Amino acid sequence: MAGALDILVMVGQLILALSILVGLHEFGHLLAAKIFGMRVEQFSIGFPPKVFGFKYGETVYSIGAIPLGGYVKIAGMVDESLDLKKLSEEPKPWEFRAKPAWQRLIVMLGGVFINVITGIVIFIALTYSYGESYISREEVNKHGIVAYDLGLKIGFKTGDKLIKINGEDFTKFNEVRSPDLLLEDNSYYTVERNNQLIDLPIPSNFIEYFSERDANYRFIEPKAPFAIARLVKGSGAESGGLLPGDYIISIEGEPVHYFHELQPVLSKYAGKVALVLVSRQDDLKNENSLRLEKELMIPISEDSTMGFYPSLLLKETRLQFSLAEAIPVGTKKAFSVVWVNIKAFGKMFKGELSPTKSLRGPLGIMKTFGVNWDWFRFWTLTGLISMVLAFMNLLPIPALDGGHVMFLSYEIISGRKPADKFMEYAQKAGMVILLVLMVFILFNDIIQEFF
Repeated sequence: MAGALDILVMVGQLILALSILVGLHEFGHLLAAKIFGMRVEQFSIGFPPKVFGFKYGETVYSIGAIPLGGYVKIAGMVDESLDLKKLSEEPKPWEFRAKPAWQRLIVMLGGVFINVITGIVIFIALTYSYGESYISREEVNKHGIVAYDLGLKIGFKTGDKLIKINGEDFTKFNEVRSPDLLLEDNSYYTVERNNQLIDLPIPSNFIEYFSERDANYRFIEPKAPFAIARLVKGSGAESGGLLPGDYIISIEGEPVHYFHELQPVLSKYAGKVALVLVSRQDDLKNENSLRLEKELMIPISEDSTMGFYPSLLLKETRLQFSLAEAIPVGTKKAFSVVWVNIKAFGKMFKGELSPTKSLRGPLGIMKTFGVNWDWFRFWTLTGLISMVLAFMNLLPIPALDGGHVMFLSYEIISGRKPADKFMEYAQKAGMVILLVLMVFILFNDIIQEFF
């Protein structure tokens, strides 16, 4: 269970990300409305009760105590406030309903547009600032892969070499668990095993397993030789004489060549002292000196650890991008989020994915941020959420921007405006749908987390 400080860090990251994105989304509506001369009565980040607010011009700007949303109130618009009193009067020139349909459409798309731009800018900035790091297929295939329970489920075996994905060559190892691949129909891996090529089909619902805890670490990983990077102070590794730079050869005579082989061996000697054979440089100051074998007696803890941090001896490929190069790469990353969501919804509608395993809410998102405040991860998730918010808001559900876009598109095409009464009922129906969906997602979050 996470401690109070860990929970506070996760909640803080979620609230900050949502506050930024909701504020920008609502600002998109506000800006478009003001450009077309509509009166904006309220702009709020968070829901009531109001914590802070001020009036500037005709608009009251405020921050609400419930930081999981926000809204902008435009005069003459049937929205979630359902303030219908003024709609029985003749439209005033500054009201939403008095403006041409194309202007109203742009106002309703303003929030989505800003979220898309925000997501694109974030991914471009991350690509430019951090570049990309990956382990190449060739590097992985020097040793092959380790298959854990999810990998075994579709036919992988430890030692397999990855040759192709969907019959095509690939470059990066992380492509093997790309959501885009796992959502594609009739996807398959091709592996080399005992000098034979074998195709391993990916089940249509396989991505559901990746919503489970630690799923990425239960699929497949490269077989990784390792060295000792640093020791935990006061650990058995330190008291037993292990040194940074050592290679473990065997434990009580059992060979340990790769990092995944270490834990099963250590578990046999938990709470005991084990004979560990290591390879060590004769001269620690000279990297080219001869390596000698040395026997150490190392206490193994009750939780089957020795007390060191490993250095995995797999070469990473690093790419740096100029700003001109980062723009198309970052933009592609941003829109890939939307494409993955479209595919996922398509599979849910076809019954190939379970909504209970595929939809996550605040608790799931909060845990993804993690207990350590990592700015790269924070902005990556914020960019991802921004693109997801844009996509979700475009769904044709009344009370969402997509519902307004649907009715306005009908008005532009047919030349007939839906009646205010119809819009009122549609808005109420949409709010019920959203409320049911929110309750479902929240309870699903709780069940996935605690049961």
